[in-house]
Amino acid sequence: MLSGSFAVAAVLGTMVGLGVLRTPGEIATVVTDPWLFTGLWIAGGLFVLMSVGVAAELVGMTPRSGGIYVLVRHAYGRYPGFVIGWTDWLSFCAIIALKATVVVEYLALLVPSVGAYQTPLAIGVTTLFAALQLCGVRFGASLHKAAAALMALTVIGFTAALLFAEPVAVTVPLDTPRPGLAGWGLVAAAIIFTYDGWLGACYFGGEIKGGGGAVARSCVRGAAAVFVLYIALMAALAFSIPMAALVGEDLALASALELAISPAAALLVVGAAVFILLAHQNLHFMSAPRVLYALSVDRLGANRAARVSGRGNPMFAVLLTWLVSVSLILVGGFEFLLYLCVFFFVILYVGLAAGVAILRRKRPQEERPFRAWGHPASTILCIVGWSGVTLFQAWSEPETAGYAVLMLAVSLPAYLWLKRRRGLDRLASEPL
Repeated sequence: MLSGSFAVAAVLGTMVGLGVLRTPGEIATVVTDPWLFTGLWIAGGLFVLMSVGVAAELVGMTPRSGGIYVLVRHAYGRYPGFVIGWTDWLSFCAIIALKATVVVEYLALLVPSVGAYQTPLAIGVTTLFAALQLCGVRFGASLHKAAAALMALTVIGFTAALLFAEPVAVTVPLDTPRPGLAGWGLVAAAIIFTYDGWLGACYFGGEIKGGGGAVARSCVRGAAAVFVLYIALMAALAFSIPMAALVGEDLALASALELAISPAAALLVVGAAVFILLAHQNLHFMSAPRVLYALSVDRLGANRAARVSGRGNPMFAVLLTWLVSVSLILVGGFEFLLYLCVFFFVILYVGLAAGVAILRRKRPQEERPFRAWGHPASTILCIVGWSGVTLFQAWSEPETAGYAVLMLAVSLPAYLWLKRRRGLDRLASEPL
């Protein structure tokens, strides 16, 4: 069994990552007013906290590993549950590919010769962390707990450095912001991506001491801690450095510390970014295969993906995750993978919020160790809010939305094949 501290670390360590280091520069291409910049992060964070407070009800009801699929399968039935599991797994593959690509970009800032081998090195990074799962779940959990603590301390350290640095007064030519819809689509995607991970502990729900209620409370605590860390850092960033200096910067925090302190401080950020991204590879390769494992246990996946090694990891599911992630690395492109991840995320968020409402109606007497905050008003707000974000993202980035829909459409022939091969018609009347 994994400890409660690992549950909090799984949330904190998933949320603190690439987004907080990189996306402020993307957002500054559209928003250059420090008050509006900070306000957007506050508004996004508060909406995420409300979403956690709603979705944690499902976590408390479901002391089982497997992520969002296991939380909502009873609400939607067999095929819709399969689509949600498929979407969750694909989102992990996309984010593994994205972070493997970016970690090599950042390594190239430290060792320029690395840049000539970006794709093979990204594949090598992903392969290494897939192979590390052979060491077992306890090894991976211990590694991540240490990494999560260092991530939190890193964010605190960078915040303090910006707060206590001498005010920066430089004149920086301001590029023309991204026009209209595309620009605001990027802002929304960047904030959603940066806050994502707030249910990171639910992928290990059946392996954490204390049951579903303990896992639900860990999700809330971890998300609240990250909210405080992020708002402090973003406010320090916005009011210490001219926003125009961050426009389009691939690693905005490094640029800020270079201006506020010295070029050496910027190198520390690059090093921190590499460390965080490598730590995420470990956690994502622990989480994603558990989605396939849960699907397979419910006869919605390959038999081999339901087998767990003696060290506690479903290694065939790890292999499948690695194969799809490598395929997406070959497709490449930061913005494409960012939008793809976010499109998958928001679909899952809608499914979670709606799942709370459906199960309140279908299973009103079921034990709920954690009850949704402010239900039904909060649940309705989450459904409407995340549905609106989904439509906005599809409208602002129709090409990426098309790719995402195409990847989701593959779930139908996959399900029909499984239905015929696994005899799901005979199981239609059985509970999931």
